[in-house]
Amino acid sequence: MLNQVSLMGRLTADPELRHTPNDVAVTTFTVAVNRSYVKQGAERQADFIDVVAWRNTAEFVCRYFKKGQMIAVTGSIQTRNYQDREGKNRKAVEVVADNVYFTESRNSTSGTSASSPAYDSVDEQEKNTSYSAGSVDDFTVVANDEDLPF
Repeated sequence: MLNQVSLMGRLTADPELRHTPNDVAVTTFTVAVNRSYVKQGAERQADFIDVVAWRNTAEFVCRYFKKGQMIAVTGSIQTRNYQDREGKNRKAVEVVADNVYFTESRNSTSGTSASSPAYDSVDEQEKNTSYSAGSVDDFTVVANDEDLPF
């Protein structure tokens, strides 16, 4: 059996960190995911998918993601039954996040904090990386496998 989900969309609200009575971090958030097709003459539709993240993933989401920001989530679908305040039986379907990923740069998001450590380390790596085309002289011809350093 297989229960695997991959989503990419925008957060509909700022995620809020909560803790269970046993002090386990948890957050729930909704991701708006555009449908891949558009009916002729109509606007593109979106699905609003509920996601729950636990422990370190929940803390990561709440620290680095804001409303409107693009997010990628991998995880699994979970269903649960409950009774609402009126005593009616209901069913909830949600994605339990295993991993969450950035999908756009800091400069393309308006709601992201400029002092985010995850973004700062990426920016520093980009500043310190030299991208050049190189030349044939940059390479050494290896005559046989014994000349290889590994």
